[in-house]
Parts: sequence; structure tokens; C-alpha cells
Amino acid sequence: MNTDVALILLQDGLVNGAIYTLLATALVLVFSVTRVIFVPQGDLVAFTALTLSAFEAGQRPGTVWIVAFAAAGALSLEMIEAARQRDRARAVRSVLRFGVIPAVVILAALFLVPKSAPLFWKMAVSAALITCLGALIYRIVFQPMAAASPLVLLIAAIATHLGLNSIGLHVFGPEGVRTEGFSGSPFALFGMIVTSQAAGVLASSVVVVAALYIFFRFSLRGRALLAAAHNRRGAEIVGISTVAAGRTVFVLAGLAAAVSGLLVGPTTTLYYDSGFILGLKGFVGAIVGGMAVYPLAAAGALLVGTVEAFASFWASAYRDVIVFLLIIPVLFWRSVSTLAPEDGLE
Repeated sequence: MNTDVALILLQDGLVNGAIYTLLATALVLVFSVTRVIFVPQGDLVAFTALTLSAFEAGQRPGTVWIVAFAAAGALSLEMIEAARQRDRARAVRSVLRFGVIPAVVILAALFLVPKSAPLFWKMAVSAALITCLGALIYRIVFQPMAAASPLVLLIAAIATHLGLNSIGLHVFGPEGVRTEGFSGSPFALFGMIVTSQAAGVLASSVVVVAALYIFFRFSLRGRALLAAAHNRRGAEIVGISTVAAGRTVFVLAGLAAAVSGLLVGPTTTLYYDSGFILGLKGFVGAIVGGMAVYPLAAAGALLVGTVEAFASFWASAYRDVIVFLLIIPVLFWRSVSTLAPEDGLE
């Protein structure tokens, strides 16, 4: 391996790591607030690319019908709860959240995205559909069992992933897709040729991460989410709704998955079931951060991307195995470092 090859591999690793950073950040955020290991995060990534591909082909994506049925189910559950509590205000809010907003996005996808539409508009509608789906998954699956143990929540997350896989096969079919990427000529940076796609991925990831930082640092809702993440019971005592916090983080998780799908779609062929491996790689990055520390999760995701790129060069058949082996030393170090003094280690 010479320097030129190493620089190319490093560029690929950083690009992949930037995508995994979004996934890892979303996984850490969801787990911190709701104690849910959001296994379907990768499925939403794959669905985003498949949705955009359908728009590019001039077709109506099956995601529209997934969101429509999920919205109908979520709205039904909310109206039943509002009727039990005789809460008209909740009924009105439910109609807006699970009726009006999904309906607007669905109508836009059905009638306002012709094949000749600009790529940015197609991306925006695809992202809106997946973001809605993230919130709907929380309402249907996880909100009714919010007080359950993490093990039960994990089982529910795995069941949701399997269900989305089956739905994806039925709706999108078994064919793989690649979407249109960032166009433009390559340019030189520090002696390295950088493609427009790589620059676009890195810039988009930086913008999303910066937006999340601003949201959590300066907005009232962001600080409420941080409070719920640090002390769920304390947040409830001071009047912060953990239901609203969970709904918000799932919206953010859906948005992160949508952006990831838009970024990864041009770089690799995605199938209806490709999201599981992508989600696992984001999970490895999140494990490095202890499922609680965002900067460490981002650093772990960049490490995963870099290791994956160099492993593809040296041993492509074992690329995924090498990436997942990163979990072992991290878990070993964390288990040793958290042993109590009475166990014989100071």
C-alpha cells in the first residue's frame, strides 16, 4: 500500500464514518431518553434510499402507504385514549400530529413530486416521509410500553425490525437501488483528490451534527430532552413530559436515518434488508461512547468507518467481521474499568 492508496482509503473511511456518526448519535439519543435500543434505525436508512429511488424513476414509493397505515393506527390509538380521558385538547393535538401532518406529507409525495422535480425536492419529501414514520413507530410500538424493562423494549425493537423487513420486501421488492449523488468535479485538498460526493457527505454530516448541538444547547425543548436523558424520574417531577421527549427523539432519529439514507444511497447498492448491517455499524460507534456520550459515539463511528475502509483493502471478505470485533476490546475495557473496589480492583 502506497500513500495515494492510503489517502483514498482514508477518504472513504471518513465518508462512511460521517454516515455512521449520524446513526450512532441517534442511537445514543434514543437510548438515553427512552432506554430503547432502536434496532430499526438502519431499516429507516434503507427505506429512505428506496423511497428516493422510486421518486427518481417517476414512481410513487411504497413508503407512502406504510406511513398512511401507520398514521391511521397511531391516530386510532390516540383517539381511543382521548375518549377514555375525555380530553378534547388531546384529541385536537392528536388529529394534528397523526392526521394532518402525515396527510400533508403523503399528499405531497403523491401529487407534488413528478419525475422532473429537482433532486433536492425529492430528497426533502423522502426525508419527511421517513421522519413521520419514526414518530409513528414510537406511538404504535414503544409509547404503550414506555415503563417496560430495557430487555422488553429490546425485544419489541427487534420485532419491529423484523416487521419492517417483511413490509419492505412486499412494498419495495428484492431489487437493489442506487440513488443520484452530489454532482460536480473532484478537487484537490492537501494533496488528496476529493470527490464531490465525499465533500457533500462530510459537509451534510457536519451541518446536521451542528444543528443538533445548537438544538440541545440553546432550545428549551433540547434542554428538556437532556434533562430526561440524565434523570427520567427527575424530569417527570419537574413537569417534563417523558412521552413528549420520547416522541421528539424518535422524530430526530427518523430525521437522522433519512439524512443517512440520502447520503449512503449513491455510494452503495441498498436493498430492503440492507439497513440491519448499517444500523449495527452505527451501534458499534454508539457502544464506544457507552450509549451515553455523544462525542465519543461520533469518534467511535469515525473509527468504524476508517477500519471498514482499510479492512476492505486488506481482507474484503472479512470486512464486517473485523468491524464488529471492535466491540470486544471496548466492552472488555468498560467491564474492567467499572468493577467495584470490593471485587479486588482499585
